[in-house]
Amino acid sequence: MHVRARSGYNIRMRSKRILAALIATASLTAAPVAQQRRAADPVVEVFKTSTCGCCSKWIDHLRSAGFSVSFIDMPQAELDKLKAKRGVPAVVHSCHTALLGRYVLEGHIPASEVKRLLREQPNVVGIAVPGMPPGSPGMEVAERDLPTYNVLSFDKQGRTRVFSTQKP
Repeated sequence: MHVRARSGYNIRMRSKRILAALIATASLTAAPVAQQRRAADPVVEVFKTSTCGCCSKWIDHLRSAGFSVSFIDMPQAELDKLKAKRGVPAVVHSCHTALLGRYVLEGHIPASEVKRLLREQPNVVGIAVPGMPPGSPGMEVAERDLPTYNVLSFDKQGRTRVFSTQKP
């Protein structure tokens, strides 16, 4: 009886070791796959001034929609140079500029429209929400009857078109 109990103990311990080894192996193989998937996801690079709170709220909006976001604070003069270098027409300027792959994102664009841009991949430089419209992501207010605002696309020549109309 003592031998049998000892033998059962060995089998249970061996089973636990095998199970632990399988779990460890699965973890080791799954981790690089997850890291590769995250590394392949595009990162939204946001350029903003350090004092802009609504820009930080827009970053939170994108993150909550599943985007990976990094940001760089810079003086307004440097931000204006970046906008010019990336072909953002003055008519669509807002408080922050972001880069996502080959596209420029200007202002408080809803995450759903950023996803649409990536899905449809139109031949544009980017999309923008000019100014800082109340009710846009990062510019939420308690008012109920907010006016609609447009998300505009812009091309290399600086021409704009309505990409979508948003109702806050």
